[in-house]
Amino acid sequence: MEVKKYASYAEIERDLEILKLEKEINYHKLVLSFQKTKESITPQNIVGGLFSSYKDYFSISYPKILQAILPFIINWFINKKRGN
Repeated sequence: MEVKKYASYAEIERDLEILKLEKEINYHKLVLSFQKTKESITPQNIVGGLFSSYKDYFSISYPKILQAILPFIINWFINKKRGN
């Protein structure tokens, strides 16, 4: 970063005011971000997020699970009717 040379105190004051305003803006952005994060971390959102992730997983693997279990269920019904 290049060292800035000032010609007057007014330029220094102007840059200091700009830096002060940028600092306040960044602070308010941080506070707002913290509040949004705090609001999003509720029991309902956490549980909802867990269920949605499991729902996605099982919706993809559901046919594979059925293909693996279906023969066992059919054999169980056949053996139940025979009395075995």
